[in-house]
Amino acid sequence: MVTQEHESLLSGTERSQGRVALRNNVAAASALADAVRSTLGPKGLDKMLVSGEGGVTVTNDGVTVLETAKVEHPTAKMLIAQSSAQDREAGDGTTSTVILTAELLQNALELIEMGVHPTLVEKGYRLASKESMNHLQEISIEATEEDSLRSVMTSLSGKSDEGVRRHLSQLAVSAATALATGANGKIEADPTLVKKVNDSGRPSTESELVSGLVIAKEPIHTEMQMFPDGGKILILDGGISRRKPDLDISLKVTDIGMTSALNAQELEDIRNRVDVIAATGCNLLCARDGIDDDARGMLLDAGITAYRRIEKPDLELLARTTGALVVHEPTLAKPEDLGNFTSLNTQNWNGVSQMQLIGSEKGGLTLIVRGTTKTRIDEVSRGFDDASGVACGLVRDPRILPGGGATQMALARHLRKIAPTVPGREQLAIEAFSGALESIPRILAENAGLSPLDEVLR
Repeated sequence: MVTQEHESLLSGTERSQGRVALRNNVAAASALADAVRSTLGPKGLDKMLVSGEGGVTVTNDGVTVLETAKVEHPTAKMLIAQSSAQDREAGDGTTSTVILTAELLQNALELIEMGVHPTLVEKGYRLASKESMNHLQEISIEATEEDSLRSVMTSLSGKSDEGVRRHLSQLAVSAATALATGANGKIEADPTLVKKVNDSGRPSTESELVSGLVIAKEPIHTEMQMFPDGGKILILDGGISRRKPDLDISLKVTDIGMTSALNAQELEDIRNRVDVIAATGCNLLCARDGIDDDARGMLLDAGITAYRRIEKPDLELLARTTGALVVHEPTLAKPEDLGNFTSLNTQNWNGVSQMQLIGSEKGGLTLIVRGTTKTRIDEVSRGFDDASGVACGLVRDPRILPGGGATQMALARHLRKIAPTVPGREQLAIEAFSGALESIPRILAENAGLSPLDEVLR
């Protein structure tokens, strides 16, 4: 009876278990790694990705390739999620993450096929991981300013010519320095505080970093003033428009004065909301939704400059860089919800009038991304994301390690030295861990047209 119920619940599903499931999971990880291994390193190849709508993306960025891929296997999805997490945390190393994970799984499968229990493999891997982390602390060095720039440039290897890589790296280092904040001896820098604005038709080396947030919006009234000396901002996750009834109702007009009375009541409601906003003492209002035309004159008379239909990500950046609290209903606005800004001006990029606001909090920068084509702009934008992630990571922890697979080889040799001192079959897992580390220099050599065996044994 129970078996029949199980069969009924699992009808239409595909099941595998035991060694078959293990082999399928490892095969999925290996297939995903094979899809990006040719992109690794300065000699890595680009991939042309074509979306279902016909859009074309040319990139050698591992996480972009993986996130664009349409995969169904749960193991492959886990690896893509792992790569995305690596990108968010460090801004680089996404391809190496997938390759290393796939090699660890493949080597673990070989040990299990030899009769080593999975628990022992897991224990050996944990020992190897802990020993590797300790050894990394020993061989790391403190980065100088030039070292930091070179380290950031490494994250852009193979993505563009040297002039563009150096320029983007310098912008990323400048952004990380400007974003750095410290408390209790701990320094942080958040790369997500950098907003990007595209400007086509000019070379990528003319991309520039601008203080403050640049948003392609104009004030809702031409006579509204700028505040070059700063002021207070109210951020509204909503708008100031005529209220719509919650129910689908119809209104029957029986008297010619009913329409005028209704309009007067709606106008009074708008005035009340504007009065509450003005009472907070704000100079600037940024709203996510629309602002009624009748409210424009009221806000102008109150000395408030207003912008409407600002996208939510930009609202969140404004809140973070000004210290403002996001208000969802105008009538609930209070003085303590306001944030501070040091200047508000209008700039013009690519023939478009844009709002430029510098917040009082640390951060709030805009990168003007330039390129001759949309594809070029997209690639420069992704490159800056990688570079700024690494630069901000160096602000948090300025220690660096050798690249080009040298660190992985040093760890592999160190693990092979200590493996014989570990009793039991765990030492086999440590050997397998070191073998997986060697996959990185091996693939770097392959992509550079060199002999992998000669380079690893050198």
